[in-house]
Amino acid sequence: MKSNEFVDAVSAEGRLTKTQANEAIHAVFTAMAKALVANEKVSITGFGIFDVKVKPAHTGINPATKEKIEIPERKAVVFKAAKNLKDSLN
Repeated sequence: MKSNEFVDAVSAEGRLTKTQANEAIHAVFTAMAKALVANEKVSITGFGIFDVKVKPAHTGINPATKEKIEIPERKAVVFKAAKNLKDSLN
């Protein structure tokens, strides 16, 4: 689903105008991003949990040259689906 399709779906589901739906979506994702940057979990009941995980530094291999390189520590956003969502997928 692309962004404009998502706006259309939220607009229809929430009985909002497309402008209102777009503003609501933007507000939700902005709030989620701010919470994740602040290292907070974002838990949405029935959907899942977004969290920040620290990936440790490690040695990797450049596939083009086969030489070893050091990959620095980094943070990544992880998502764990709620049981309801997992069950509805299967």
